Amino acid sequence: MSDHGYSVTGMDWKIELVAIPVSDVDRAKSFYVDQVGFNPDHDHQVNENLRFVQLTPPGSACSVVLGTGITDMPPGSQRGVQVVVADVAVARDALIEHGVDASEIDVQPWGSFVTFADPDGNTWALQQLPEWRG
Repeated sequence: MSDHGYSVTGMDWKIELVAIPVSDVDRAKSFYVDQVGFNPDHDHQVNENLRFVQLTPPGSACSVVLGTGITDMPPGSQRGVQVVVADVAVARDALIEHGVDASEIDVQPWGSFVTFADPDGNTWALQQLPEWRG
């Protein structure tokens, strides 16, 4: 049991992998590695129906997987995966410099946000957390 609510098992549950449905694996891998800056961890063709490509955002404990035979979600249907960054303006500039169509910065009381989409239309939000005053 944690201070924040009920725990089913009494142990941590850590999100490690999020599927990103794409129509062209090589194009998506190039976008995420060459333009967004994810680390290419694995690219394994298991058989003609299964290709597993794992990519990790710099500093993240959670990776994404894309490939062939990975998910039955239609390409472009993953919406709003959120990544926390230290400086959303610097991250936005880097994305734009690498040809990513990134939004303007949206400042809200709960953080500053920049959004972008991959070539299939899967959407992402970068969030810079506000300085909390306590």
